[in-house]
Amino acid sequence: MDTISQVVTPISEYLELDTQVVALALLSLCGAAAHLLLGVVVRRLHRVAKASAQRWDDVLITSLETPIRVVLWVLVAYLALEVYPLATGLQESLVQAYDTALVFLLAWFLHRLISGVEREMLAEDRGRTASSDRATVRATAKLARITLWMVIGLLVLQSIGVTISGLLAFGGIGGIAVGFAAKDLLANFFGGLSIYLDRPFTNGDWIRSPDKQIEGTVEDIGWRLTRIRTFDQRPLYVPNAVFSQISVENPSRMFNRRIYETIGIRYQDADKMEAIVDQVRTMLEHHEDIDPSRTLIVNFVSFGPSSLDFFVYTFTKTTVWVDFHKIKQDVLLKILDIIHANGADVAFPTRTLQVEQLAAEPGS
Repeated sequence: MDTISQVVTPISEYLELDTQVVALALLSLCGAAAHLLLGVVVRRLHRVAKASAQRWDDVLITSLETPIRVVLWVLVAYLALEVYPLATGLQESLVQAYDTALVFLLAWFLHRLISGVEREMLAEDRGRTASSDRATVRATAKLARITLWMVIGLLVLQSIGVTISGLLAFGGIGGIAVGFAAKDLLANFFGGLSIYLDRPFTNGDWIRSPDKQIEGTVEDIGWRLTRIRTFDQRPLYVPNAVFSQISVENPSRMFNRRIYETIGIRYQDADKMEAIVDQVRTMLEHHEDIDPSRTLIVNFVSFGPSSLDFFVYTFTKTTVWVDFHKIKQDVLLKILDIIHANGADVAFPTRTLQVEQLAAEPGS
């Protein structure tokens, strides 16, 4: 302050103005000049960051540019209070608010940084990211923001004179009571966290549970509930804790879909079975929609009550439900054509009754 007085006093005497007025004017001019200079520096840093191979430096600069300008004006306001003191109580309150403002500005910068990192991780130009990875990035960013503001809240309380040691001690005791009272809520919260971390499914996946009557498309994974749209278009809300106690299938992540059918021909066509099996196998090996890298089996397997049975075991290239059924229909029709081309036919349930004729009685 002595340095400011030495600079301001000659100017105020020359202009015949109050020293405090001149000091406030000079502070405002210096703040405006520093604001413009910061703009020039930030733009140059952006150009340097864009020219570099790394993209995280641009995220850092973007997160910092607005908060640092606000910090500049908070500093100007603090110096103005030193130059032009107010009433004692108000002065102390404003100085205390200065510390709190710096804490909030730090939190603002970190919040922007977390959001910038999240956007960068999910940017389209970084290449296609799996939906499960996108969900993990969003969940981690959300958890980081929650943790950040909880810590900032404690720092703000300390800056305004609240002793947080007692608050933390009370929080420990109260946390036990709240934990018992809200155990279901906490179970659902940690269940949601485990879904985000383990990634058994994510938004858009078709899931089902053999343990529960749960089947549909995942629409939203919240911190307490997961919303599933069933195939009859009804919303199903499942507490996240349920998923830690049941098995969940995720057909959306299948590599292939399986065709597994048993087909029976008539007993009188037994001599044609070998040719039919060979031709069906050849047809599947050359079918454009059947995956040749997966298991392919066509074999005569059993003597049925009214048919000779062979089974078809193969996998389609597609996992799309509608396309799979079109391919399956085509395969079954071609199998039927092969059976008919060999002069055979598909068997249907039959029953043969053998009637024994009784011998005639003597004398009749």
